[in-house]
Amino acid sequence: MDELVAMVAQKTGLSSEQARAATETVLGVLKSKLPAPLAGQIDSLVAGSGSGGIADAVKGVGDLFGKS
Repeated sequence: MDELVAMVAQKTGLSSEQARAATETVLGVLKSKLPAPLAGQIDSLVAGSGSGGIADAVKGVGDLFGKS
């Protein structure tokens, strides 16, 4: 999650606190819109349960939509 927050802060110029709030809001909306089995995987993807962390999360989201 910290890696994603840092990326948001860097790309937007937001403070760390603002970037964290924005990231948590977006993740919350995504989880509320996705089917339960997929929504449950958001936390593990963001937590970096794979070796690639955010890179795995981005690839995982792309895979959900048929894009790599």
